[in-house]
Amino acid sequence: MASFDLFSIGHSSLPAARFLAMLRAAGANAIADVRSMPVSRFQPWFSRKNLEVLLAQEGLSYLPYGDTLGGRPGNAALYRDGIADYAAMARQPEFEAGLQRLCADAVRGRVCMMCAERDPLDCHRCLLIARAVAARGLTVGHILFDGTVEPQPETERRLLGLDGDTADLFVTGQSERLAAAYRRRARAVAYRAKGAQGAQSMTGEDR
Repeated sequence: MASFDLFSIGHSSLPAARFLAMLRAAGANAIADVRSMPVSRFQPWFSRKNLEVLLAQEGLSYLPYGDTLGGRPGNAALYRDGIADYAAMARQPEFEAGLQRLCADAVRGRVCMMCAERDPLDCHRCLLIARAVAARGLTVGHILFDGTVEPQPETERRLLGLDGDTADLFVTGQSERLAAAYRRRARAVAYRAKGAQGAQSMTGEDR
């Protein structure tokens, strides 16, 4: 497996044994949990207390980051039309502090960032955090559901492919087009507060 400064994974419906095997294959020695609410109704082994025990049995550390890097902000000012605004979240001092701590942890050990969504393009761990980590010069590898690892640049190429039919006609540069694709994808998948138009039904398996 290629070496990355930071891995990411979405636990989704993975069995505990499969999840641990994927972490071992990546050589991870710590999980950075970026869920705002670290509970799982349908996969209880991913709820924080159970997960901490499971990881400790394998010699892995549990690092909680939901308070600073979670995708479900508690501040109403960080929503636009009821949808979590990743651009606004990225400008917050607490996000910057959490990001600096995550990067420092990634330098010291083999850290895998974890949230719930299966596809990184459906999750703030990619659209918000990994993007910011990569901008600081660290490499990110997304562990996919089949066990393969997708580098962040490849994930971005996939993002551009998904966004291809709706790309702005007046956005000609690759970096501008990518930024626009990030904005649109975030708008489509970010957490929606209750009462927001098209609000998702959240079950605790959230960002």
